[in-house]
Amino acid sequence: MLVLAIDTSGSGCFAAVYDGGAGELLACAGADIGRGHAERLMEFVDEALSASGRELGEIDRIAVTIGPGSFTGIRVGVAAARGLALALGKPAVGITTLQVVAESARLNQAGQPVLVVLDAKRDEVYLQAFDASGRPQGEAEILPAEEARLRFSVFAGIACGSGALAVTGAAGGKPDEIDMAALARLGAAADPVSARPKPLYLRGPDAKPQAGFAVTRA
Repeated sequence: MLVLAIDTSGSGCFAAVYDGGAGELLACAGADIGRGHAERLMEFVDEALSASGRELGEIDRIAVTIGPGSFTGIRVGVAAARGLALALGKPAVGITTLQVVAESARLNQAGQPVLVVLDAKRDEVYLQAFDASGRPQGEAEILPAEEARLRFSVFAGIACGSGALAVTGAAGGKPDEIDMAALARLGAAADPVSARPKPLYLRGPDAKPQAGFAVTRA
């Protein structure tokens, strides 16, 4: 199975081509661009395909991160994955950023449960626990950092992610450093029916429509 993996969940914008049969990441393209995911994503998709020596028509499945993360970035990635899947007549699957971080940590330190804690800003964190085989233990959630510390300050396993240090004292990484090989592996194994891409928003958008400023029509 040839998987096209897409991540626009943070400040980075990345695309990768993964050979599921060989278990090999063939190519990855992208950059930490901050903004402008919609304008750059397809450029990076083309670069990844070219570097892998494959054509878009050879892709068997699209895997995309669905959040939590950047509200706008997630919308861009999910829309692109859905559009490509429709054009190719191939399935698209959504994988959470928490799942990807957990999978990467689990493979580096096998045999232990994993707690993923990502900095959500505003003194809040996104978090989710996974067992040693990678199965979620409860739903993904957003919590005030202090509440997360009270609940998870002592965790019997691996704590990872940018919020891990504040919550459990464990060193963590950056939430936008998505392991594209882990994303593609999870995408290859996902059920295309139950894992259809749908944004995972644990917090509402910052921009809200204003009320009370209706313009009178002539």
